[in-house]
Amino acid sequence: MKPPYDKPLSPEALAALKDDEIDFSDIPELDETFWRNAKLVEPDRTQLVTLRVKKSVLEAYKAQGRGYQTRMNTVLETYARSQLKRTS
Repeated sequence: MKPPYDKPLSPEALAALKDDEIDFSDIPELDETFWRNAKLVEPDRTQLVTLRVKKSVLEAYKAQGRGYQTRMNTVLETYARSQLKRTS
């Protein structure tokens, strides 16, 4: 079967398609077994804290633009997960 598109679509090109133009053939049906075994996974919530960081560190993240706190959190989370793997 020939792929319906010559190359992967960008998010913008996909959003421009009408629903009936989207090829869903490679997506399996979600049958009763799937739903019976599905588990609810709650998102990890953030907690407001006061944290002292060096001014140079904060300025470096802020210089990257909006979302600097999210990026800082991602770095901290990645480090924390790597430490948990080392102790497991």
